[in-house]
Amino acid sequence: MLKRFLPNEHVKTVFEITPEKLKQKGIKGIITDLDNTLVAWNQSDATPEIIEWFKVMKDAGIRVTIISNNNEERVSHFSKPLHIPFISKARKPLSKAFKKAQHAMELDKSEIVVVGDQLLTDVLGGNSSKFYTILVVPVVKTDGFITKFNRRIERAILNWFRKRGKITWED
Repeated sequence: MLKRFLPNEHVKTVFEITPEKLKQKGIKGIITDLDNTLVAWNQSDATPEIIEWFKVMKDAGIRVTIISNNNEERVSHFSKPLHIPFISKARKPLSKAFKKAQHAMELDKSEIVVVGDQLLTDVLGGNSSKFYTILVVPVVKTDGFITKFNRRIERAILNWFRKRGKITWED
């Protein structure tokens, strides 16, 4: 059961995720979380670096869709200026938003990676929906109320994996 929380990969930032690395895996699309994955949870706009990352992906033919449990106002404010498709109020880890994003991208599951900073929403949802998953270190150490609770559970799960040699990275 706990293996559903184990990501396929772990990176420090989304900037380690490049079109070259994705194409080596046959990946043509990214389903990404927003808060604490792309920008701080309390930052409303994209940074110049994130704008450039989206451009690099687009130029390489990699499709990107943002799915977030946050409200439409928050996700729309971030995504619309960048012309990035999005799904708000996604209810991750439930699979409906992941399937909707996959359908909109018109790609097979094997051609999509799910990127996020949380085991309980992004990784669990991506793994349960049979996507390749990449866990990123949160952009900032602070979190909203519900996420603070989730982080405690995540730490216990990560410690369990670490003790069994399933992961080698540090928090």
